[in-house]
Amino acid sequence: MTNPRWQGIFPAITTKFHADESIDAEGTAKHIDFQIRNGIHGLVTCGSLGEASTLTLEEKLQVADIAIKATQGRVPVLANVSETSTREALRYILGANELGVDGFMVMPSVIYVADAREAMLNVRTMAEAAKKPIMVYNNPVAYRVDLKPEHMAELADCEWIVAIKESTDNIRRITDLRNLLGDRYQLFLGVDDLAYEGLALGCDGLLAGVGCTFPRETVALYDLMKAGKFAEALKLYQWMTPMLHLDVSTKLVQNLKLIDVLAGVSTEHMRRPRLPLIGAEREAIETIVNKALATRPIQYQSVA
Repeated sequence: MTNPRWQGIFPAITTKFHADESIDAEGTAKHIDFQIRNGIHGLVTCGSLGEASTLTLEEKLQVADIAIKATQGRVPVLANVSETSTREALRYILGANELGVDGFMVMPSVIYVADAREAMLNVRTMAEAAKKPIMVYNNPVAYRVDLKPEHMAELADCEWIVAIKESTDNIRRITDLRNLLGDRYQLFLGVDDLAYEGLALGCDGLLAGVGCTFPRETVALYDLMKAGKFAEALKLYQWMTPMLHLDVSTKLVQNLKLIDVLAGVSTEHMRRPRLPLIGAEREAIETIVNKALATRPIQYQSVA
């Protein structure tokens, strides 16, 4: 297998719904096209931000199909695998492969807090079934399963595992991974408000949340950092940071879909039990986003 060398901005796309909670295929495709036209380098379907926990396996395949057709080969489409059993994960991988996804982002374990032996075998089994490039999503903060650098070293013999989305909230982990594993894996930072720090430490890309609404600005941050224009990048990052904090929340879906609405790029419909924000909670988000929109750096602005 040839390593695809994924890099750049890969938004974890939101899933668009109609008011009756059915999937809005046209709205999802339109939002994907908006992001591609503003320079993103790849995307991931049906992650936490994509409300995967509220979707059936068949619906996740539907969203993957929407993404494949909307991208038309312009950027790679990765399907996120977050099933609660290995059996269901393999069924999903089979279906997504038949659709023609470019690769997968896999969760070592969801709901069940697997130990390292269990988690590594789960990842290896999914990778060998997929026989396509795999990004391992490590998020011990949310899911309480941590594949540490030494565990990723054990998995390094699996040719299909090419990248790591690191979301430990511990920025030291990036350097530890590089020191132990060199360039064996592409490293993506999965915490929005550590984006500058991750890129400064040599991450290959970002798994972006707020980047769904502000793709060109997020791509500009990446480009500036890779060009060594750190002061200019820092100014852009400081403008974005109040919004980036909104991705690091149990209400990240509500927050980011409200950002979509305020920026005029998509709708707010979501699946229950999630509900749109109200009252002071909504007003606080509106204040942050409206300030950002009022001070938006014109030279990086995403176009509709």
